[in-house]
Amino acid sequence: MVFFRIRFLLPLLFLVLLQTVANAVERPNILFIMVDDLGPEWIGCYGAEGIETPNIDKLAGEGMLFSNAYSMPLCTPTRATLLTGQYPFRHGWVNHWDVPRWGDGCHFDPEHNLTFARVLRDAGYKTAIAGKWQINDFRVQPKVLAEHGFDEWCLWTGYETGNPPSDERYWDPYIHTNEGSRTYEGEFGPDVYADFLIDFMKRHQDQPMLLYFPMCLTHGPFIPTPDAPEAKEKEDCFPAMVRYTDKLVGRIVQSLEDLGIREKTYLFFTTDNGTSGAIHRTIDGHRVRGGKGRLTENGMRGPFIVSRPGSIPSGTKTDALTDFTDLFPTFLELAGVEAPKNLTLDGQSIADVLHGDLKDSKRDWIMAMGGGRAVFDGNRVRPTKPFADRVIRNKRYKIHYTSEGTTGLYDLLEDPREENNLMGKEIEEVQRNRDQLERVAQSFPKTDAAPRYDPNSKQPWDLSLADKEK
Repeated sequence: MVFFRIRFLLPLLFLVLLQTVANAVERPNILFIMVDDLGPEWIGCYGAEGIETPNIDKLAGEGMLFSNAYSMPLCTPTRATLLTGQYPFRHGWVNHWDVPRWGDGCHFDPEHNLTFARVLRDAGYKTAIAGKWQINDFRVQPKVLAEHGFDEWCLWTGYETGNPPSDERYWDPYIHTNEGSRTYEGEFGPDVYADFLIDFMKRHQDQPMLLYFPMCLTHGPFIPTPDAPEAKEKEDCFPAMVRYTDKLVGRIVQSLEDLGIREKTYLFFTTDNGTSGAIHRTIDGHRVRGGKGRLTENGMRGPFIVSRPGSIPSGTKTDALTDFTDLFPTFLELAGVEAPKNLTLDGQSIADVLHGDLKDSKRDWIMAMGGGRAVFDGNRVRPTKPFADRVIRNKRYKIHYTSEGTTGLYDLLEDPREENNLMGKEIEEVQRNRDQLERVAQSFPKTDAAPRYDPNSKQPWDLSLADKEK
């Protein structure tokens, strides 16, 4: 009788063991939300005044808020750095290059650039992207997002020269999906992108997912939103766009909760660079001008919040250093996926910081570089100059470094606006930090790389000089 009972229970015990192992190795979802052109002076939990962002603030209350996080100061360098885990001096997208608009055979080439999405998809993740891409021309490469690692996509195409409807990303948006590109008449683009991601989550809620949401909001043109149809001037439109951004974050989080997958999802919230220079805001009593494209702190020190209930200590604020090169290795570590051999990553995972296992990151410095438009030399697209200006900082001190050496040295604790250049000051602590940061700068190549690509086919338009200068 005892033997019979044991024999009967063995299969059940085996199933329980399998389920236990499966639960132990269950891979989490990763959701990365990146707003376009928004500095921390517009986020309540960072001290913004006169604007409410309750959903973003709630994320910070449930997770970890970083005060020292760098993107690059401009769109294209940031996006390529995020996707590759490499600094612009290595991946070559040092300056902005709007591929659908300017083309010239340049494109983000999957043959030469490995993305985190491709690594995670190959490891079994279901992958989706919605919002803005702008580094490939979908007329020339309609399925290039699959080559970059995405199963499904819903993206504004970027302005395609010769195709006026493509200029619209907000009202009546021109959007590219797996089925092709078309205008969505009468619809508001940000809602279309969010609806797509929510639908994707519903269809794949039982599988590990990578969700990349590079929003179109809050980049110009400054427009009325569905919640503020009366807004006309940028002074009214931009705050309305920020509030709508917050609303969409709330919708995404609520969908995770409704699906029962919030606690298995790492949710990152950040921005690609500072706010447009045409926009001003007050933060902690100080009026801040948008710093997009600048190497001052308002150009690339952005909001950076990570939340996963039960895994990341709630209500945590950290001064740990991190920049966008860290995201690729962080995503891989969170997913339990090893980086491919021979892949060069400039960043370091911050997973231990997120989980509270380390109080500080392993980094002693972070860096930002790039800005302005790249140039076409008649053969290839290249950076505007051989060695781009850059900034390197630790928790307190920062240098501005050019091909001529250090041109600026600032104490960010005492001088966060960088108004008092300490170059030439004979203060031991200042000089010691300058020397340390200069050694980092001098370890980089003397010449920045150009974008890695094999020129694609002739662009599908007659690109006139007027278009090129638009």
